[in-house]
Amino acid sequence: MKSFASDNYAGVLPGVMQALQNANIAHARSYGSDEITKRTIELFKQVFDADVDVYFVFNGTGANLLSISAATQSYNAVLCADISHIYNDESSAPESVTGCRFFPLKANENGKLETNVIEDRLIRKGDVHYPQTKLLSITQSTEYGTVYKADEIQAISVLCKRNDLYLHMDGSRFFNAVAALGCGLKDISTNAGIDILSLGGTKAGMMFGEAVVVFNKKLSEHIAYKQKQIIQLASKTRFIAAQFEAMMQQELWRKTAGHSNKMATLLHAALSKYPQIKITKPVEANAVFAEMPRTWYEALQQHFPFYIWKESTMEVRLMCAFDTTEQDIAAFDKAIAALV
Repeated sequence: MKSFASDNYAGVLPGVMQALQNANIAHARSYGSDEITKRTIELFKQVFDADVDVYFVFNGTGANLLSISAATQSYNAVLCADISHIYNDESSAPESVTGCRFFPLKANENGKLETNVIEDRLIRKGDVHYPQTKLLSITQSTEYGTVYKADEIQAISVLCKRNDLYLHMDGSRFFNAVAALGCGLKDISTNAGIDILSLGGTKAGMMFGEAVVVFNKKLSEHIAYKQKQIIQLASKTRFIAAQFEAMMQQELWRKTAGHSNKMATLLHAALSKYPQIKITKPVEANAVFAEMPRTWYEALQQHFPFYIWKESTMEVRLMCAFDTTEQDIAAFDKAIAALV
């Protein structure tokens, strides 16, 4: 079965599967002391062009919780977009683990946070009766599949530094964003002034695992202990690290992310032919948002499952993955044509 429901539905890249097999040959030291993990961390330093610290975790929620807890105390507040994953799709885990108050900020029509909206929420500093804002989280690419450009991130970073805030990036689809911009990994991270990054691997074609990349050394002081505390320290870390090594070598991530982005562009073109369908968001990464007739939903689900994003307007989200093909899009197009 293929679907447009989520890039999480896809399997594992052959190169990543081979890396897992290669890591499975002999015994190795545990908890990140193995040679594969050490080698992969050095590779991260090269591609991000910075002396980053890297912590490998099991999943995206774990990566976000580790990033946020490393930068906050339980009396702090976290600012994030009202459509963000940490606010809407990680249950109460962020609040429960970090103890922080999460304040949602209104994202613009393209899913991005703007500096004036952020600045309006920087209130009551030093007021003991109010949770003290310490971290801002942005998502790249956004929940709408749009992409923050480097200058937009830099402007947010300047605002954060001026107000003594850490800037976190939820990069579950970070590779898609970089591929869409045609830049390097460092251009919208190291050079843009973020402090800590949750780097997604699973949606990019790994079997499991994400990485927390620390740019601001202040955040490394307690993070290793936090990783153990929130049950995100893998004894066989090498199996996560090996997958990232395969992704980073020869920029495999760019090839696969670029492909899924291209498929979204083709899907957008196919849907745009139909007057009954309204594309609602710019197609920049690997997502297409569209409103379509409610009566089509069940019939199309039989061909390629996908999710309703907004029930009231029948806005749906269609995601492309590394294994989405032009034939898949043609088949979906044919199913729509039959309904028309």
